[in-house]
Amino acid sequence: MKEYNLIINGNSYSVVINEVEETMAEVEVNGTPYQVTIDKPLKKIVSAPATRAPRAAAPSTARTSHSHTQTASTGGSYTVNSPLPGVILEVSVKEGDTVKAGQKLIVLEAMKMENNIEADRDGVVATIKVNKGDSVLEGAPLIILN
Repeated sequence: MKEYNLIINGNSYSVVINEVEETMAEVEVNGTPYQVTIDKPLKKIVSAPATRAPRAAAPSTARTSHSHTQTASTGGSYTVNSPLPGVILEVSVKEGDTVKAGQKLIVLEAMKMENNIEADRDGVVATIKVNKGDSVLEGAPLIILN
């Protein structure tokens, strides 16, 4: 399983590639499952972190709010990573805060646009890895949720 955060025409899409078999792929875009036909047979995707998200066509039922890339780590914690390089404008939570899915965690300025980084799931803020004014790279850990 691979997870990507794609920004297409200013809209953010969380894309999970569950399975690829020759020219068919099972994917989820913002939680909605799709069957995708690929023009050339591909090798089965190996689970490994991606350094760059591929470009894809936007699905017609996608949300327009900004989301973020998250990766599971050991011990039941969940790391919220930066979807692109930028500068932290605001940290909206404190360590120990309980957050709900969809709640704004951080405001990231990237390419002269403000991007709300939201929680994809409920949790408790265990660690905040950044401060207001910090420059971050794509994929940099921002917040760890338990």
